[in-house]
Amino acid sequence: MRLNKLDERIVHALAEDARRSFADIGSEVGLSAPAVKRRVDRLRAEGAITGFTVRVDPAALGWETEGFVEIYCRHKTSPEDIRRGLSRYPEVVSASTVTGDADALVQVFASDMRHFERVLELIAGEPYVERTKSVLVLSPLLRRFSSGAPG
Repeated sequence: MRLNKLDERIVHALAEDARRSFADIGSEVGLSAPAVKRRVDRLRAEGAITGFTVRVDPAALGWETEGFVEIYCRHKTSPEDIRRGLSRYPEVVSASTVTGDADALVQVFASDMRHFERVLELIAGEPYVERTKSVLVLSPLLRRFSSGAPG
């Protein structure tokens, strides 16, 4: 489903703050609160909006060690298997399938090196993982999109 411009503006407003009132969003996009609610209900029913969540700054949890883990999977591992396995770890803030030698790239936040190492060991122990390769972030230089990560 492709969103029209008005629906796109509503979704962007909700993405910035899902707790905004329909009246507040309506004043921004030029609709009444009931009209915004009807559009949000339709977007949810059609699957364009899949849910509402909270984004937590990992630093608020004391998770200031950041790294990226390349995952190399065993033969015939589906992206859904990877997603399902990684979703169990709250330290994993993003994961994507990628081109190149690795099958997936995972962003991890941890409280310290030992915590990062434990998470890395857990990921490496997943049945679909053949091997991993990791790098630690020294200083984030530029972040344009909110991923729930500091910076």
